[in-house]
Amino acid sequence: MTPTGPDGPPPAASEPAPRTPLARLAELHGVAPGYSPSPGRTVAAPDSALVAVLAALGVDASTPDDVGAALALHETATAERLLPPTLVSWGGLAPAALAALPAGTRLRVTTEQGESLTAADRLPPGVHTLHATAPDGRAAETHLVVAPTRLPAPPGRTHGLLVQLYSLLSRRSWGMGDLGDLAELTAWAGRTLGAGFVQVNPLHAAVPGDPTDPSPYRPSSRRFPDPVHLRVEDVPEYPYAEDRDRLAALLERAGRLRDGVLRKGALIDRDAVWDLKREALEAVCAVPLGPGRQAAYDDFLAEEGQALEDHATWCALAEVHGSDWRDWPAALRDPRSRATAGARGELADRVAFHSRLAWLTEAQLARAQRSARDAGMNVGLVHDLAVGVHPDGADAWAQQEYFAAGMSVGAPPDAFNARGQDWGLPPWRPDRLAACGYAPYRRLLRALLRNAGALRIDHVMGLFRLWWIPEGQPPTEGTYVRYDAEAMLAVLVLEASRAGALVIGEDLGTVEPGVREALQERGLLGTSVLWFERDWDGDGLPLPPDAWRADCLATATTHDLPSTAARFTGEHVELRDRLGLLTGSLADERAAAATDVREWLALLARLGLLRGPSGGAPASAEEAEIQAVHRFLLRTPARMIGVWLPDTVGDRRPQNLPGTSDEYPNWRLPIADAEGAPVTLEDLAASPRLHALIDVVREDGGPPGAPGGPPEPPPRVP
Repeated sequence: MTPTGPDGPPPAASEPAPRTPLARLAELHGVAPGYSPSPGRTVAAPDSALVAVLAALGVDASTPDDVGAALALHETATAERLLPPTLVSWGGLAPAALAALPAGTRLRVTTEQGESLTAADRLPPGVHTLHATAPDGRAAETHLVVAPTRLPAPPGRTHGLLVQLYSLLSRRSWGMGDLGDLAELTAWAGRTLGAGFVQVNPLHAAVPGDPTDPSPYRPSSRRFPDPVHLRVEDVPEYPYAEDRDRLAALLERAGRLRDGVLRKGALIDRDAVWDLKREALEAVCAVPLGPGRQAAYDDFLAEEGQALEDHATWCALAEVHGSDWRDWPAALRDPRSRATAGARGELADRVAFHSRLAWLTEAQLARAQRSARDAGMNVGLVHDLAVGVHPDGADAWAQQEYFAAGMSVGAPPDAFNARGQDWGLPPWRPDRLAACGYAPYRRLLRALLRNAGALRIDHVMGLFRLWWIPEGQPPTEGTYVRYDAEAMLAVLVLEASRAGALVIGEDLGTVEPGVREALQERGLLGTSVLWFERDWDGDGLPLPPDAWRADCLATATTHDLPSTAARFTGEHVELRDRLGLLTGSLADERAAAATDVREWLALLARLGLLRGPSGGAPASAEEAEIQAVHRFLLRTPARMIGVWLPDTVGDRRPQNLPGTSDEYPNWRLPIADAEGAPVTLEDLAASPRLHALIDVVREDGGPPGAPGGPPEPPPRVP
């Protein structure tokens, strides 16, 4: 979820010091009394926002007397508490907080495996239970997250593709890209293009609607993938389904749907695709599983447990009562109620169906990752974790105790968006996460990393703080709420290390001081996009390649930004003008965009990067410029280089245009060539333009320090 505006300088001033009892109470609970929208300027949060956010955290601050009582209660609780609910140990060393315990306090650790150790022992990685007993009789149990000090660096310089899976149709797709297409893409990209990874959009389960919200960043559940991505014919039971005529008719209809997108200019229609797939999968899931498949399915059910049962129950109830659980009969709004248990029994067939779909989708995700590794990719799939979930969906229903009621996540007003942003996503409560040892966060990460070589964290700054907006208020009436970033990072590093995966943080936009340093210290990579990399503290000109950071995924663009071809031609300005999105005059916007391009082209020319492909015919001017951009990325010390797949064929259209909903077909466009004609996976594999660009990436970008490659980045201190 990329904020609008470039990655400008971070605020120079810190949050203002609290001056009132309400502000002091807010800060004690991690609620910021103010923020810095621009360097040297601070803005106090409205009292109404502080009161509302505190209420969402279970703290009554309605009146001055309530504020005083809450302050006194917090002071008493802090004085009596031996330990916070969660502590972090990096590398198995004792947490610093233990040094503040009263002399003579007895400490014992019960590990995840049930082993009993002392706090002085070298602790294994995991989330353990620390027992403390003070001489005065006070006792405490706290969650102890033991994580490696950092994640390892990527295995040398690697390049890969970035793609929105739904946009990648093959001649076998049912109207949108699917997991069969993803497996084909990874096999081809690894073997033919030498790619080390393929990064995809979030594949989380969506909230069904009329129509369904196509954004992959407002999911029903982040824990479970969406079965709309299934390749139906690849399900092992498919050949044994009884009604062959029915399946043949569905395949024919799917072909017409696919042809409508590829040949007639229709938009991707997720709901139409799902209508066909759901009917086909109902027939396929009626086939009994063989003994081996049944045993594997039983293992999956046991492993996923309550979380899967809740998710499948929500899906079944949504078919009957609609997708907004807050409009269901009151007794069904509680996932643990007797009425919900009864409904689960009445809908047992549908609950079983949705559970089976989750298993089948996981299996095809695993197959795509195996395909990537079998093709020689050193990373494989890079999955994307959305910053939150839809308030109507399965996670918000099943995990109500962990979400802040009446709150939404967004972004504050800044120099690029005076109204701020409301993303419509309920935030997790930091106090409840800490109290349970971050259990839902751990389970979420474990599920996503199961079939991934790396995980991209959307808006990674949310591990540190999020902008909370009280329901019914504009984004300007919100405030920041802090999370225990050390604990959030420790859990992330722990789960990623267990999976042997990399982590990439999307840290675009305004980033508060210290965040990038904290991420780098723990081995997380950042995200650097060419057009945002300028000397914001100096002359504002494009950064030369040797000034870029090494610990990042470097790209020319993202799904939220114009394609590289559109940048060089200025078509992104014309598009925004047609949609009425320009904040200034068309002439001024054109001039600013032209200046931006001119400055980058000057740097590319000065570095000798503007030239035709080696050993081939000269490219067009546009292709030469796009190739030069990627030569530039390879001159940086960045450890990962990402190529936006639509850039390989000159696509003009962004996949998502922030600030629009009905005005632009966000998340519904197939990959297209420079003329706007949709391009299939098979077309991509045969595209001379694609191969010319990838040849540049392969020939010019050896590993750091190698001849012709980027300079070796400085050594990293463990």
